[in-house]
Amino acid sequence: MRQLHGDGFTVGFSDREVTAWGGLSLLKQMLDRLQFREAFSRFGVPESSSNRGYSACQLIEQFIVSIWCGACRFSHAEIVRLDNVLCRLFGWSCAAEFKAIMRLFGRFDMLTNERVQGNLYRWLFGHLPQMKLVTLDFDSTVVTRNGQQQGACRGYNPARPGRASHHPLLAFIADFRLIANFWLRPGNVHSANNVLQFLESTLAHLSGKTVGLLRADSGFFDDAFLSELEFKRIPYIVAARLTYPLQRAIYQARNWWALKQGIEIAEIEYQAVGWKKARRIIVIRQSVLDRESPGKSLSLFPDDPAAQNWRYSALVTDLALPAVEVWRTYRGRADAENRIKELKADFGLDAFNMRKFWATEAALSFAMLAYNLMSLFRQAVMRTPVKHTLSTLHGMVLAVGGAWKGGAGNNHLLLSVPRRKRAWFCGLWANASALPRGAT
Repeated sequence: MRQLHGDGFTVGFSDREVTAWGGLSLLKQMLDRLQFREAFSRFGVPESSSNRGYSACQLIEQFIVSIWCGACRFSHAEIVRLDNVLCRLFGWSCAAEFKAIMRLFGRFDMLTNERVQGNLYRWLFGHLPQMKLVTLDFDSTVVTRNGQQQGACRGYNPARPGRASHHPLLAFIADFRLIANFWLRPGNVHSANNVLQFLESTLAHLSGKTVGLLRADSGFFDDAFLSELEFKRIPYIVAARLTYPLQRAIYQARNWWALKQGIEIAEIEYQAVGWKKARRIIVIRQSVLDRESPGKSLSLFPDDPAAQNWRYSALVTDLALPAVEVWRTYRGRADAENRIKELKADFGLDAFNMRKFWATEAALSFAMLAYNLMSLFRQAVMRTPVKHTLSTLHGMVLAVGGAWKGGAGNNHLLLSVPRRKRAWFCGLWANASALPRGAT
């Protein structure tokens, strides 16, 4: 065998089957305990049209595993196809190329997406009996697109003005760091577009769970949305848009209470035009002289010394909590922004896209499943107070050298785990194995 000679070392080649991702055996054990394959037949995923005989289940597994290995584009999924150890571990006789995965997503339409994702979320949340009372965070984000993807339109795009984009809606379960719903939308729609239907879909995914609080940013400051939450008796805190009438009402507030140096809070009753009733508004102002001040100025009163040195933000709520507690509770919603950043950085939210709109939504919905399963892994298997990102988990536990022992039919994986960490790894395996099997 040919050897390559370096400065003081040589490099050769081996036919032994090895992998850089031996730590994924923990996730395979978790999936087996969740009985993912047994449940898959009930999800309603269209069968693959591949003439190579790849099942839809295998293609979806490949897609998810490739994301766990760092894939953020379809072409990156080849990392799994070329890894014989991973193929053996997951029981794939032959791995498909990434175009077969794309063809599967091309078979999805709107109704198929709705059916499949509804079944998926209810299956996953059925494994979390402890998840009874949840806090929902609604958010939207802008995903810039290149090319001719359906639904990619010019709209609000602060990072890339004038570029075509999609504008998806997301619902996060804050208490468990899970995604409860995902809808892809064209790039030229408002944040609150279709939010009532999205709310119904999200609540259907959470069948049997109680929403104790819903938080959303100012894009959802909409009377129809607030009225629907009140009708359903879902408590809410929603950031208010500082419209000119609301600015006038804030300017007239006199009951300011100092929280700390440079931060004051007040509350008012406010009824916008078209509203059937007044609602409680919590107003926060921060001094530009004492601190870096988020919020906006009262543009109606730019020359008034009483207003010009403050930046304002406002929250509408039906909670009876003290104003300061409403503000502190809402601040927890900022974690949703971190989740979106993680989805873009590690789960391909801004890169898995296809020409057909519903195919792109299908691909991204399964990327959301990859995120949810990894989040479950962090909580049920890792069990650390620190919720590490996928990139961090690569170095901690997933990127473990592994080799398949023996020939065909010998299902024995040898992991290159240092002796001092083997007990820890065995503990993780015990955690993965302790998940209730087949819970619904």
